Order: sequence, then C-alpha cells, then structure tokens
Amino acid sequence: MELMSSTTLNCKPYLSHNFLISRRTSNTHISNPLLLLQSNYTTNFAKLTTSNSRQLIFQQSATRGFSSQPVVSTTTPASVNSENDKLPADIEVTEVEEPDSKVRLSVSVPPAVCEDCYNKVLAEMTKIAKVPGFRPGQKVPENILVSYHGKSFVRKATIEAILKRTLSHAMDSVKGRALKDSVRIITKFSEMDESFNFPHGYLRYDCVVDVAPAAKWIPEDGYKNLKIVVEIDQEIDAQTACEAEIKRRHKALGILRIVTDRGLQVGDVAVLDISTVKATEDDSEGEKIPSAESKGFQLDTEEADNLPPGFLDSIIGIKGGETKTFSLAFPDSWRQENLRGVVAQYTVICKELFYRELPALDDSLAEKLLSGCTTLIEVRESILERCKEIEQIAKEQATDNAILDQLCKMIQIDIPRTLFEEQGRQLYGAKLLELQAKMKLDEQQLANLSSPQAVKEYLEYERENITSMVKQSLAVGDIFKRENLQFSTEDLVKEVENSIDEFKRNNQEYDEERVKDQVQEILEGSKVLEWLRDHATIEYVVR
Repeated sequence: MELMSSTTLNCKPYLSHNFLISRRTSNTHISNPLLLLQSNYTTNFAKLTTSNSRQLIFQQSATRGFSSQPVVSTTTPASVNSENDKLPADIEVTEVEEPDSKVRLSVSVPPAVCEDCYNKVLAEMTKIAKVPGFRPGQKVPENILVSYHGKSFVRKATIEAILKRTLSHAMDSVKGRALKDSVRIITKFSEMDESFNFPHGYLRYDCVVDVAPAAKWIPEDGYKNLKIVVEIDQEIDAQTACEAEIKRRHKALGILRIVTDRGLQVGDVAVLDISTVKATEDDSEGEKIPSAESKGFQLDTEEADNLPPGFLDSIIGIKGGETKTFSLAFPDSWRQENLRGVVAQYTVICKELFYRELPALDDSLAEKLLSGCTTLIEVRESILERCKEIEQIAKEQATDNAILDQLCKMIQIDIPRTLFEEQGRQLYGAKLLELQAKMKLDEQQLANLSSPQAVKEYLEYERENITSMVKQSLAVGDIFKRENLQFSTEDLVKEVENSIDEFKRNNQEYDEERVKDQVQEILEGSKVLEWLRDHATIEYVVR
C-alpha cells in the first residue's frame, strides 16, 4: 500500500466539518447582517467519514468566489515562469524579513533587461498598430511608432512588461517558501513611471510576499504530552438525553388547557411580554436592553435553561393578566458579552397561562412516540441507542476541540495575511450561504454582501476568532510534518472520487485539484487528532 505524507509545511487553513451558527446580539445597528452571525470558531477534525468530506467540499465549492488556495508555490499568476525565460542580464534582489511571515524584496532591473522588454513591447505594437502609411505587420520605425502611440503610453506598457517578466525571477530567492497568490508590488506605479529613465535606465520596485510561517512550540514538543480536561454537558449523557427526548415527545401529545384558578407553577406554559432596562441607582429610567425583550414569548417552565438565573423563580405564582417587576444580574458567564454583570430591571406581563393535560404514558402511546414501536420498552431502547451515538460523537468533538484549544495556546507563529484572509473569506462565504438559505436574498442584496467592503468589514470584526482558527490549523499541519504521519493513497483516491460524484449528482462545477487538496487537508487533520488523542492524558468532567 502506497502511503502519502506532507513534504512541506501545510499552510492551508484546515476547515471545520460544519459551521455552527448562533445569534450574536448587539445594541448597535450593523449594516452587514452577516456580522450578527457568530460561528463556533473551534475547528473540529472529528473522525473522517465519507459524507463529511463531501459535505465540506461541496460547501467550499459554493464559496469559491470568496477565497483562493494559499499553498506553497514558486510562481505567481502575475509573472512569467523564470525557468522558461532567460533574462539578458541578472536582476538584483535584496531580501528583508518582515513581521507576519512576510518578506520584502527590493528589485533593481538593469538597463539591458528594461531595453529588451521595451523592444518586445514595440514588436507587439507593430503587429496590431494601424499606422498611416504602413501595412499591418510592416516594420515601423521606432520614433514613428512611439509618436503614434504616445511616449507616456509606451513607457507605461514597458513598465508593465518589465514587472510581468521580472517578478518571477525576483521570487526565486523565496522559492519553496512563498504562498501562492500572496505577492504584492507595493511601489506605486506612478512612482515607477516618474523615476524610470525610459527606456535605457534602471527600474526599481519593491514587493512583499507571504511565506510559510515557522512554528515554535512552548514548551518544545509540548504537544506530545498534552494533559486535557474535557468538559461534557450533562445534557449529552445518553441516559439523560433519552429520558428528556421521551418526555418531549410525550408533552407534544398533550393538550394545553387554560389555567383559571391559580398562578404559574413549574410544568405550565406561559405567554409573556417582557421589557427590560438597565437598573439605575436613582429613579431615572434606565437604558433599554432590546436583546432581553420579547413580545408574546412562550415560556415552557420545564425548559427554562436559557433564561437568566433567577428569572423563573421571580415569576412563579404570576397569574394571567398580572404584571411583575424585579431586578436580576446577568452572570459573568452569560453568553452575550455585553450583558455580563449588567443588572437588569424586568417588567413581565403574563398574557396567557396554560397547563398540559397529558395522556397516560403506556404502551398505547408507543407508535405515536416512535413510529414502528409497539411498547414503551422498544421506544426507550431505540431512542437510547441513538442518544448513545450522539453522546459518542459529542464526546469526540469536545475532545478534539479541547486539544485544538490547547495547541493554540502552545504554539507561537506569525500568521501571513494570505492565510488570515483565506480562512476569513471561507467563513464569510459559508455564512453568506447560511443567510441566503434563511432570508432568500435578492441579487442586489447578495451583491452588496459580496462586495469587498462587506468582506473587509467582516474580517476585521472577527479578527481574533479567525486568527485562532488559523493558528490551530497551522499547529495541526506542523505536527503532521514533524511526526511524519501518513495516510493511504487509497483513502485519498476514494474520498476524492466520492466527493466528485457528489458534485456531479448536484450538477455543480468543481476543480479536481482543489477537491484533492481539501480531501487531503481533512485526512491530515484526522490523522493528527487521532495521534494526539493516543498520546494525551484526557480527563472528562461533567458540567
């Protein structure tokens, strides 16, 4: 069996198998609705399955307009291959290392190269020019040709030809380290145009290129002996989840009856109008908290975990048509950062109050609880089996997330702009698909959200989270290389074929090389996490 392994530092951001979306609430109006969507930013390399890899690649194909693939490269699309183009003289290149894994290249192009490019520009102009008195393609004297097109135009065309021809030669000094599509000429064209002694002088320009970043582990090789504490939510315990699911299905079969003779108690369902302001020391009216307000909010008192601590206790006993006012402090662990520690004054109006009239939970309900079952024992066994599967998946994901979080804290690495933007654009593209599916955006809305300004706004808004994801990705790539991990060619071929079949079934375009790259990323990530789990000390804590 042939084995595959990476020969260079993998600089492509690894991608999560799914993008979990939750709502970020803000009191500030944001013009870009995508900034209200917050991802689960922990990259997850759960054990690879065929469907996962195909789903990921399908997702990335749909967002390909927002991203490129930054991989180690020796050329740039804007340049001519230096191996196929011999210059009449050597260019001078001075290399300076800069922060964020960038290299500045100061390039000095000698007169012999500039003049050769100038002559090539004139030769191309001769082919297409329609100079009065000369047949198409006939040699036109240099002074007449330059005069016909204009000296300024010819100078600019010559500068462009010099840049296109010499850029790949300048990149030879970073060959094998440069990230694809990351080179940027930073000298303004106007400056080159002004300083160039056309056509027989030197042309000088500077460019920067992102290079594969070097990883430093603190402590060195610390990833080999990780000590991980994994917090597991009690809700994913298979037995607990099974009973909760049976209860939920049982409640769905009940009938809501209006409460007329008492106040709210646990087990009831209440329809509430909730208004909230920030508490003040004096009697002045506090600032409203829109994210904590709701009209016609349906509260199931048995499913109140998402409410602030103390909210349910404060309204127990409230009757239909009654109003209650009370103050509560949001805990420091509250999911909305802007509300942590805030003391809020609530005004709650109970619009309606119901209790559930439930049928007896016996074998007669089995078919209604779960199709195909004839007894409660069958229902419980079937649901429990599924809950155990979910528990195992959740446990593996929580373990992988904890490992990746730990890696992120242990690795020091300068993140190139190319990789940051690549990961951010992929996330933005995925969120755009999510928003499109929810809101059915029209063409104009889609165009506005796809604009460079909208993408730039998102990248800045999520800078910290995107940076963490890239660090995790680079850490995984570095470990794959250091430990000489491998996966079989057969696995790669099989996953690529399955992914391509998925594209074809959905009549989607695809790039086979891109598909192969992404499948390889998933396989590498899976191998690294498998290796890390085997070499780590892992403790599970139920919270």
